[in-house]
Amino acid sequence: MDMLVESLGHLLDPNWIMRNGGLYLVLLILFIETGIFLGFFLPGDPLLFVAGMVIASANEAHYPFETGWVNLGFWVFLFSVSTILGYFVGYWFGKKFGHVLATGKDSFFFKKKYLISAHAFYEKRGGFAVGIARFLPLVRTFAPIIGGMVAMDYTKFTYYNIVGAVIWVASITTLGFVLGDNPWVRQNLEYVIIGLVAIVTFPVVSKLVFSRKGKE
Repeated sequence: MDMLVESLGHLLDPNWIMRNGGLYLVLLILFIETGIFLGFFLPGDPLLFVAGMVIASANEAHYPFETGWVNLGFWVFLFSVSTILGYFVGYWFGKKFGHVLATGKDSFFFKKKYLISAHAFYEKRGGFAVGIARFLPLVRTFAPIIGGMVAMDYTKFTYYNIVGAVIWVASITTLGFVLGDNPWVRQNLEYVIIGLVAIVTFPVVSKLVFSRKGKE
């Protein structure tokens, strides 16, 4: 467990990322988090923010153009493709093997309550859940699996998958890019990341809570 916590801490260290695969490592992690249910614990939101910081600080020898904003667009595109492909894999997995998760026993890496929470969220929001789920930790991993399990229309799933990926990736990565050179942000990165996660998830959670109260 200590090793897992330490590894997650490394993923939020821009210098460690640069020494261990750079933004290509980020591509892989985004795919795992959104495509494989065992990746539910990975920190997608803060990782995108840190990736934006890395892009802002990297020179043209690294990634791969001379203009920072062009580099940003290039990596936002690749990050989006990575998480879009991840969702397609999750959809396929849910369609083929979802029944195994629904009937299996809880383990350290997976608990059925995660699946139940994602399923409830999906039923309330329909196709919109596929897009908005990316802003909710845990839910974003299981939303495509639920989509496959309930045999959601593939065209509809594809639309919300692409739109949700682009909005999620572009917004958070750009924020990290813009704020990445700020000395205060670098010195207080842990607090900035906590605030980021709160800001990203609060509007979605509050809307769900208030809409539920309105129906009661």
